[in-house]
Amino acid sequence: MNTYSFIGKSGATAFLFPGQGSQEVGMGHALAEKYPSAAAAFQEADDVLGIELSRLCFAGPEETLTDTINAQPALLATSVATLRAIESELDGRIPAAADGPSSYVAGHSMGEYTALVAVGSLAYADALRLVRERGRLMQKAGQTAPGLMAAILGMEESRVAEVCAEVTVGSRLAQVANDNCPGQVVISGNQEGMEAAMEALRKAGARKVVPLAVSIAAHSPLMAPVAAELGEVIDATPLNAAKTPLIANTSAEPIQTVDAIRAELKAQLTGSVRWTASMGCAIDAGINRFVEIGPGNVLASLVKRVQRKSERLTVNDPDGVAALVAVLLEA
Repeated sequence: MNTYSFIGKSGATAFLFPGQGSQEVGMGHALAEKYPSAAAAFQEADDVLGIELSRLCFAGPEETLTDTINAQPALLATSVATLRAIESELDGRIPAAADGPSSYVAGHSMGEYTALVAVGSLAYADALRLVRERGRLMQKAGQTAPGLMAAILGMEESRVAEVCAEVTVGSRLAQVANDNCPGQVVISGNQEGMEAAMEALRKAGARKVVPLAVSIAAHSPLMAPVAAELGEVIDATPLNAAKTPLIANTSAEPIQTVDAIRAELKAQLTGSVRWTASMGCAIDAGINRFVEIGPGNVLASLVKRVQRKSERLTVNDPDGVAALVAVLLEA
């Protein structure tokens, strides 16, 4: 498994990897056309999974790409293809796998798996199989126990959590799934609990309550029925210690050991993604440059809400690769 040296004089950088919701038809196509290493990453995904994942990324259809079982490996493949393109411009070096405490990685939900590939903890082929199975199991849990998710805007996470706790009685269930940034929280739960929570949050002063177009209650106890099965797959997958600290979703603290990584991957299935606190951890450690590697710019936008003065780059096409390489080589 490759290890990499940091590029540039200043390593105060966090590398961020998007999760489900950032997928879009056409992602990675321009990179695969320009960089043979990116095309090879997509081909490897096709071969490992036995499906035309690359064609799905490049041409859709959107409803098939968005399906949880496909979206997760598709996002992983696209982000890894982006990493491979960066690597090819830096003579085999990727700054996300730096030695020492001067950089961090973080991934939003499924993005943690991509982050682990980037820092040499998880082999790419193993990650593809793992997230494909994770997507299948989450889909299975959603069919067994359907749920809802909703974005709550204009209210602090602590107040959202308080209201959810108040309505979670009897058969009702609602909890914070993602604390994305100040004023943007996502909640998750069963239909009865979510309907009660959304109404209570509106009355409590939320600026906006937006139901999401999903049929699963990610990052909630409704995923618990498949937790043991996913845990067995995680335990059976070879892992190495991370070369660069991963800021874990559930604790918002840096981790590197194999035991801590396995525990985090299991915990985040039902636990909340503490993204605001995770970015706060990076900022407190002196990080001021955040590089989002993969489709879209969701994570860079969330960082802006946490720290407006931070430097933010998104890398998801050849222009983004060139811009990042220029920044790193001039650092």
